[in-house]
Amino acid sequence: MPRPALRLDEIIERLDIYFDTEFTFIKSEEAAALIIDLPRSTQDFVLELTRRVASTNEELAFQFSMNANRALDAMDLHMVEAWAMTATDNYDRKGLLPAMSVIRELDSYVHSAHINACGAVLDEEIAVLLPFVQGLSGRKLKIAEADGNDAYTDTETIYLPAITALLEESKDNFLIYKATIAMLWAQIHFGTFRVPFERLQHCDNPESELKNFSALENIRLESCIKRELPGLYRDMQLLKKKVQQQKVLQQSEPAQENKNQTDDTTPVVSTPALSKRWLEIERKLTAINATIDDTLNCLALLDDSDCPAACCYQGILQLDRVSEIKQKRIEKEKAYFRIALSELAKESLDSDKAENEDAETAESIDHARTEFKVKPQQEDPDQQLNSGVIELELEGELVALPDHVRELITSIIVDFGEIPPEHLFAAGPGEYDLKRYEEEMMNSDDVWQGTYHEEGAELYNEWNFKRQHYHKNWCVLRELEIEPEYDDFVEDTLLKYKGLLKSLRHTFEILRGEDKLLKKQVHGDDVDIDALVEAYADLQSGMEMTDRLFTKMHKVERNVAVIFMVDMSGSTKGWINEAERESLILLAEVLQILGDRFAIYGFSGMTRKRCELYRIKTFDEEFNDEVKGRISNMKPKDYTRMGVFIRHMTRIFSEVEASTKLLITLSDGKPDDYDTYRGEYGVEDTRQALYEAHRDGIHSYCITIDDQARDYLPHMYGAANYSVISEVGELPMKVADIYRRLTT
Repeated sequence: MPRPALRLDEIIERLDIYFDTEFTFIKSEEAAALIIDLPRSTQDFVLELTRRVASTNEELAFQFSMNANRALDAMDLHMVEAWAMTATDNYDRKGLLPAMSVIRELDSYVHSAHINACGAVLDEEIAVLLPFVQGLSGRKLKIAEADGNDAYTDTETIYLPAITALLEESKDNFLIYKATIAMLWAQIHFGTFRVPFERLQHCDNPESELKNFSALENIRLESCIKRELPGLYRDMQLLKKKVQQQKVLQQSEPAQENKNQTDDTTPVVSTPALSKRWLEIERKLTAINATIDDTLNCLALLDDSDCPAACCYQGILQLDRVSEIKQKRIEKEKAYFRIALSELAKESLDSDKAENEDAETAESIDHARTEFKVKPQQEDPDQQLNSGVIELELEGELVALPDHVRELITSIIVDFGEIPPEHLFAAGPGEYDLKRYEEEMMNSDDVWQGTYHEEGAELYNEWNFKRQHYHKNWCVLRELEIEPEYDDFVEDTLLKYKGLLKSLRHTFEILRGEDKLLKKQVHGDDVDIDALVEAYADLQSGMEMTDRLFTKMHKVERNVAVIFMVDMSGSTKGWINEAERESLILLAEVLQILGDRFAIYGFSGMTRKRCELYRIKTFDEEFNDEVKGRISNMKPKDYTRMGVFIRHMTRIFSEVEASTKLLITLSDGKPDDYDTYRGEYGVEDTRQALYEAHRDGIHSYCITIDDQARDYLPHMYGAANYSVISEVGELPMKVADIYRRLTT
């Protein structure tokens, strides 16, 4: 029997709480009057969504409730929920006004929602597009969402529209994303932005000049892509044909409706005849040695009547943005490159001259203005530059270039087409101040400029349990290095726990050689009594007797990968931090016996914009003196925002092949941070992150010394997935035992 609908006063009472009317003065009666006539199930649905939106902003929730009826008429319940959550996402990213626009411009959202059914969504495709753009040669590029519907690049970031739905199939729309990335990469890599910008911007008709220039560059760049990425080039030509066919279909639909025609044949797309002038332009721009200068020269041969329309993946030119970003980068890279040359000169020249001079004289050598030269190659110089194979000489001798210097060379050549002569002189002492560049690189706000970020910076979602929805790209996480500290901590720990370590080694050696008894085998070392009894019972009942009547011992091959995630918050200062480090030393020593792969990360931070993960040992590193030194230097930092770090560990585990994946957290308390990440909010986000890890086949376990942990850990980890250590001093002894139990 259906429940009775809510009365008006009951709806108002709920809305008063959601809107916090005592302080916001929102009139709940207006919204209640629209909800009262709905069926009870729909009333509950609207009120629950209103509550979730109100956890973000009360005024936004009021606007949602006022427009909910219209939304229910236009969309199903799932789409209405998505509409409400899109508004809250906009609030997170852009503020109240853009969020209100989503609610008020319902018709636009409904149209976009239908487009989403066949379109490609950048957020969903980014996992595939990022490896593609990172695999392209040249400068490392980022991907970010464009403000509008046009794609463009500023030479460091490729900006793509949030949704691409030009064609009817999602795979074709994804291909448009891929082709657009290739075109914008080609603009950067093949010198489009080496053009003198003032020539395009300070002419009689800059808009027309820029349009013509872009059309001509499209020809040259497609020719470059044809040589570099022939498979993608063929796909791009197919995309052009499909877009043309769709346009013809759209233009023919009104005419067919007027004539009541029912012919479903695909229209034939006719290609317009090309003029001799245009054919000559194409011949010049598709030549293998065509450059930006050829594009500029062809501008004089072109008029507006010749210029073809932009294709679906071409993008636009944002020269103002390019100019600003390019100028900053050129200045920064010149400084880093010349300082790197100074270091290379010191290494090279000092080693030579120190043989004939005393140490004091060698130290006084001035490397300022030492000139390097680019080694000429036998191959085509242009091909040499495009391939990035550049060698530097100093006084006629080749110089070994570190990877970071090669990356700088690649980026400089992308900007200039060569290494400018003024770049090839080593910098003098104090000539550049690199601190301001480093501060710019480590600015946490800059991380939102692209989906692929500076070294070690990534964005992660965070779960809002009140909203029952994620804050998208909410937390900025950076992986940082810990400098090793070569003190007596490791030796003192091994001496302090000498007896325990000997016992642990003996236990783990037995564990390594442990055999497993396999039952119900066809052949074996002994009779399986249980299987024999079952078989005899089957025989007595007239069934066929099985031949699986034996047992045999089988050596178990361990395939375990474990990450130790260690709390480095300020509350661990003192004995707790020391006990954590001692535990890691003892564990690492005995894990060498088992051969289990393991990694160690420390975590701390302050607010969602500064989530800091400290690399102590990665899966690929050996447990050597440097790793021991990092453990020794693990110092308490700030707060404990756990969810983002668990999500990062899940991503690291995704790159590891292992039958058992174990995430062990050492902590002294519940999730907590300087902002709103405390209490129920922090616990629920951590619980959601642990659920995501479990969904990906990762077993999570927490070891804590918090006496109150039994109040929240069962909710987060489950009843059997945590241990509470009553005394800090017991932690090193207990951790190894817990690990043994978890992996057997």
